[in-house]
Amino acid sequence: MSTAVVVEAPGEHRIVPHTPVPPAAGEALVRVHAAGICGSDREVYQGNRPEGYVRYPLIPGHEWSGTVEALGTGVPAQLLGRKVVGEGFRNCQVCDRCHAGETTLCTAGYEETGFTRPGAMAATLTLPARLLHVLPDDADLTAAALLEPAACVAAAALKANARPGERVAVVGTGTLGMFAVQFFAAGSPAELLVVGTRPERAALAREFGATGFHTLSSPGLPADFDVVVEAAGSVSAARTGAALLRRGGRLVLTGIPAPGAEGLDPTGLVVRQLEVHTVFGAPPDAWAHTVRMFGAGLLDPLPLVTHELPLDGFAAAIELVGSGDPKVGKVLLRP
Repeated sequence: MSTAVVVEAPGEHRIVPHTPVPPAAGEALVRVHAAGICGSDREVYQGNRPEGYVRYPLIPGHEWSGTVEALGTGVPAQLLGRKVVGEGFRNCQVCDRCHAGETTLCTAGYEETGFTRPGAMAATLTLPARLLHVLPDDADLTAAALLEPAACVAAAALKANARPGERVAVVGTGTLGMFAVQFFAAGSPAELLVVGTRPERAALAREFGATGFHTLSSPGLPADFDVVVEAAGSVSAARTGAALLRRGGRLVLTGIPAPGAEGLDPTGLVVRQLEVHTVFGAPPDAWAHTVRMFGAGLLDPLPLVTHELPLDGFAAAIELVGSGDPKVGKVLLRP
């Protein structure tokens, strides 16, 4: 029997029978291979996601991969049977921001798969076919389930615009941080430093292309980097990132820390002429960049996966993600 995870309300979930939703015009039905769990899924379950960014009851799951099983009218027939991933933001496509390609800034309001619309922690997922990105026929769908967080990092990498030969630093050693290392390593930096709190990630960071690793507890934090991407989401991560930059350097923030986080000093930003960008989600160009990198073998998500559980292991998966255990990386649910 096909099943789905439904979060009825904060702290309450059920495993329920799942009936596929036939695709309407312009839609596709995808057989889900795997769905990833991240910190925002824990927020959904615990009830501390910001107001307006979740709608209960809900099938969670915004990180996923699968195979197209059925098509609605008006969808190209060649999508049938293809391996795919998909954008989460349900943008309107007609506002000024959407026309500019900035779909994560859609003025029609926030709607996203797995938060306000049914997600992929189910046997199937039905969504607009225009959101799909086709993968190579030989793609590993377990690895591809991580392409959503990779796309968010791709958005940061595109905004950072690191040139070959520049010095780059990544703050954060989680999934986003490790993807950031891979994106920047492909651009031939002169130096690629990873800064974080998990020394056990040093070997993996170097395997992905880092040239150095520095823990926040170690003395003598380096400086004078051209580009810094913050992917930690900790209280002081933004300040740490800014401290790493040279004057006129570029900082991209991707983490969303808990309330009470220390802000950046505006005086320091102005006097040092720092360029600051932020990322929330991934627009289409970042998704396309990610899929190209993955298809070219320049992104290797599999080493980040440490646990795969069935859908009825949802509660255990949520606990694993929040355990703080250094041995826990990306946790996947398999329908």
